[in-house]
Amino acid sequence: MTKTAFIAIVGCPNVGKSSILNKIMGTKIAIVSSKPQTTRTKIMGVLTEDDIQLVFTDTPGYHKPHNKLGEKMNQAVGDSIGGVDACLFVVESKGDIKKGEYELLEKFKNLKVPVILAINKIDMIKDKEELLERIVQLNSLFDFEAIVPVCASTGEHIDELVDEMKKLAFDSPHFFPDDTLTDQPERVLASEIIREKILRLMDKEVPHGIAVSIEKMRERDNQDILDIEAIIYCERESHKGMVIGKKGSMLKKISTYARQDLESFFGIKVNLQTWVKVKEDWRNREGLIHNFGLD
Repeated sequence: MTKTAFIAIVGCPNVGKSSILNKIMGTKIAIVSSKPQTTRTKIMGVLTEDDIQLVFTDTPGYHKPHNKLGEKMNQAVGDSIGGVDACLFVVESKGDIKKGEYELLEKFKNLKVPVILAINKIDMIKDKEELLERIVQLNSLFDFEAIVPVCASTGEHIDELVDEMKKLAFDSPHFFPDDTLTDQPERVLASEIIREKILRLMDKEVPHGIAVSIEKMRERDNQDILDIEAIIYCERESHKGMVIGKKGSMLKKISTYARQDLESFFGIKVNLQTWVKVKEDWRNREGLIHNFGLD
């Protein structure tokens, strides 16, 4: 008999949710950046091992919203928690418990959803006693199904984490073919790969006001070349200049790194063309948020 579990990966920004998903999947599904709130959409990863299928939703970081896009991101988290069989709650190994984490724990209690706690970035802890104190502290706040300290960057204890999640699967047909990795359309994955390069290469202010729209994505007839045309939208004219860079240097760098990742992901030569346009204050404009597929 086959088994399935739908699991939402939730937590505050920048705790390593996307890194954990990528490590579980064994490939890059969600973009990763040192900047908070990198994930905007509910990226779904599908892991099938033997008769068990785990379907993951990597949610945006739960945070205090500053615009309509932030409100949509928080709403996505709430919607995800309400529609799954279990949650994987990711926290860091150090620091105070955040206000958003307390709020998420309250949501778990109200929805009575099973929760596995992953304490990430254990490589940052030198003293094991410190980790033990963290476990005791968090365990006093909620009755977790399991608590697994992990390191997403090295993969330490990720297998044990997957084993704990498999225990929550129940008798059910598989909802996706066994070789499925993600439900995300190829255009969404391509736009996310480009956006990741902007987040990594650019300064603190500009990237959060960035959206990427794939205007064309087509494989050439009888040629192993994928043509992709993308428009990078930013909120201000001054940001446009920064994204393009002196004599186009920044845009060229973004495009080069993105093309390399796209070729690796799709397994085909990619011809990537990028343009930069301004859509002022798009993060507060419902229509544009919808057009960019972020609602």
